[in-house]
Amino acid sequence: MKNKQKPIHEIRIGAIKAAIWENTHDNVTRHNVTVSRLYKDGAEWKSSDSFGRDDLPLLCKVGDQAHTWIFAHQQEKAAEKK
Repeated sequence: MKNKQKPIHEIRIGAIKAAIWENTHDNVTRHNVTVSRLYKDGAEWKSSDSFGRDDLPLLCKVGDQAHTWIFAHQQEKAAEKK
């Protein structure tokens, strides 16, 4: 069975979660972000990519924090190469 790729970092505020993915191809590293809203359906946790009005401020905050984390991570990696 093939190992499932996991995000390099996750940011969560309330029910809103940003997962940061790192992909390297031809020695070029890129980061992508997926955002989801977590909710409980009975005893089971699920996620959705649909957001309500009251989710939007948190969506902006996790997006901003993901952006900041990616830049800091890239600077850290660049410093390690020196």
